Amino acid sequence: GCGRMPAPGANPLMIPLRVDVARRTFPFVTLGLIALNLAVFVRQSMLPAEAREAFVLGLALVPFDLTHAFPLDPGLFAHALLTLVTSMFAHGGLLHLGGNLLYLWIFGTNIEDVMGHRRFLLFYLVSGLAGSGAQVAMHPASQVPVIGASGAIAGVLGAFLVVYPTARVLTLIFLFFFVRVVSIPVLIVLGVWLLIQIINAGQLAPGGVAWFAHLGGFAAGLATVSAFRRRRVRNSLY
Repeated sequence: GCGRMPAPGANPLMIPLRVDVARRTFPFVTLGLIALNLAVFVRQSMLPAEAREAFVLGLALVPFDLTHAFPLDPGLFAHALLTLVTSMFAHGGLLHLGGNLLYLWIFGTNIEDVMGHRRFLLFYLVSGLAGSGAQVAMHPASQVPVIGASGAIAGVLGAFLVVYPTARVLTLIFLFFFVRVVSIPVLIVLGVWLLIQIINAGQLAPGGVAWFAHLGGFAAGLATVSAFRRRRVRNSLY
């Protein structure tokens, strides 16, 4: 089985619905990334079980291959380098995919708005590479394949926090029998998310969930958003 990068805010008790920040441009790149992730998932879903597993493993990042193949097996090393990117577009199931794409749509459109289309695409890939790099650095001998877009999406969350620290997120809250939609400051929504990542990463478990990919992507988003921004955009409410 693969080590998933689960939805960056994977928290069934708190589901974001939208942010109160208007955008001024059409999110071509965000929609393109969503379409590409959906296309890969549809493709893998149409395959028989064995072929599906082989397809996903071919896209997945295996830290061991990246750290141990060179110079013994240059071909495997080259493939491992390629999976730093391809692994961002493979997902382990509908919940994995849906959670990632929800967060990408809600937070990505505004970041694309302030960066511009080409800069946003580059930023997204850089964040994803940083996330994968962090996971490899922390678990260099792991042979658990890693898949998922959430390293890149975590970078988008970091950028959003820098650009729109006063934004509020309309959020669906589940607490026992209490279910309602509330508006929550983004600092709380992403603060809770960050706390979950740090606590779980601190357990240093090598398999299952790629927590360090989330932290690496988030850190990259915080660190590089200023370089990728093309202009200042004032917060405006719907």
